[in-house]
Amino acid sequence: MTYLIEGETGTWEVVIGLEVHCQVISQSKLFSGSSTTFGAEPNSQVSLVDAAMPGMLPVINGTCVEQAVKTGLGLRAKINKHSVFARKNYFYADLPQGYQISQYEQPIVGEGKLVLDMPDGSSREVGIERLHLEQDAGKSMHDQHPSKSLIDLNRSGVALMEIVSKPDLREPEEAGAYLRKLRSILRYLGTCDGNMEEGSMRCDVNVSVRPQGNDELRTRCEVKNVNSVRFVMQAIEAEARRHVEVYESGGEIVQETRLFDPAKGETRSMRSKENAHDYRYFPDPDLLPLEFDDAFVEKIRDALPELPDDKKARFISDFGLTPYDASVLVVDQANADYFEAVADGRDGKIAANWVINNLFGALGKAGKSVGESPVSAENLGKLLDLLKEDVISGRIAKDVFEIMWETGGDPEVIVEEKGLKQVTDTGAIEAAVDAVIAANPDKVADVQGGKEKLLGWFTGQVMKSTQGKANPGMVNEILKKKILG
Repeated sequence: MTYLIEGETGTWEVVIGLEVHCQVISQSKLFSGSSTTFGAEPNSQVSLVDAAMPGMLPVINGTCVEQAVKTGLGLRAKINKHSVFARKNYFYADLPQGYQISQYEQPIVGEGKLVLDMPDGSSREVGIERLHLEQDAGKSMHDQHPSKSLIDLNRSGVALMEIVSKPDLREPEEAGAYLRKLRSILRYLGTCDGNMEEGSMRCDVNVSVRPQGNDELRTRCEVKNVNSVRFVMQAIEAEARRHVEVYESGGEIVQETRLFDPAKGETRSMRSKENAHDYRYFPDPDLLPLEFDDAFVEKIRDALPELPDDKKARFISDFGLTPYDASVLVVDQANADYFEAVADGRDGKIAANWVINNLFGALGKAGKSVGESPVSAENLGKLLDLLKEDVISGRIAKDVFEIMWETGGDPEVIVEEKGLKQVTDTGAIEAAVDAVIAANPDKVADVQGGKEKLLGWFTGQVMKSTQGKANPGMVNEILKKKILG
């Protein structure tokens, strides 16, 4: 479904492309040995190379190269065995060299694709244009001094992968799904932690609009450094509406870089958008072309983990899950591992239902991750075993789960200590049924007169009188036999 904007002159559709800057997981920077630890004292992780001292030469970090190749393989992209680092020249206070070492015409990774899992269970493929390695700039801080801006160079030289999508996205929800899926893949691979709050994953959003049914790509604007999935979606809506208003008032969109203000829900101009020639790109004379062979790529490919799409397909085939349930479970590797531990040797659909609805629901309310869950996968599995063996009913199982959540206890011990075992003794259930029937002769007559839906009410009364311990199936059978004959 395409996100459409109804204007005074007609219907407009949105064209979206994302440029995502992902900080590479590496102990040291792209061209120096300085630490990349987040949260250190300002300017405490800066080498002479990072500070652009005269005569200091960059030396490539091999781990960062491997991480970029691994990410490219995870995005099913073309790996370029020959790539070139270039200087992107611009002057800014947090860029001590006066240029950024990046890749331009010959990036390390070429075209790939990413499959989106949509809420209705369908899939949608989005093209990846390229992935290139580059160094991050420092950080300007404008709130530390009343009249001066201060510069922290800790981030200067940190390795980034810039992952550029094709303009294949058509609605804010798709952009959100793209970012969540990309973050999931990066975390599975261990190449970026995807933490947007700490700035290790930052998104630039390119937005343009065009009349519905038109294939042209109109002038786009780039909304810079949006730091959450929710804000990306809001920024797209705000910027797209602005474009429509400009066109419908007879104006033209100027290519520029803009910033999103979440408080006001609008974008504002930052600077005119530079073209490539404005940066005067040229190959960095201090760095040789980056070259490796097939063996290098295959060694990395052989060590790849099972990625979300493959895991999703396996969960559907092995456990009989719906595409939607499988996609929910594989978003995070720890969640998927937890589910597999619960589902091992058990009914996969029932396991998925309990993990998604009961466990994830409780985790969401508590603001916890699955790694912080007080209910272990082993104990949740035991609970499902008790349910399958008719030791407890479904209602009792939910009560036991709540106790497990509060105490972290073993369900077998909880059921035993609290006397929660299901009553399957026919005589005991018959006695409870007889008592309810005797107390409600008018409703018995209604059932016998054709209102069989009332049997559910009788079942509820019997379950209530037995404190939920009676086997519901047996209660139903005995009720039908005694009332309907």
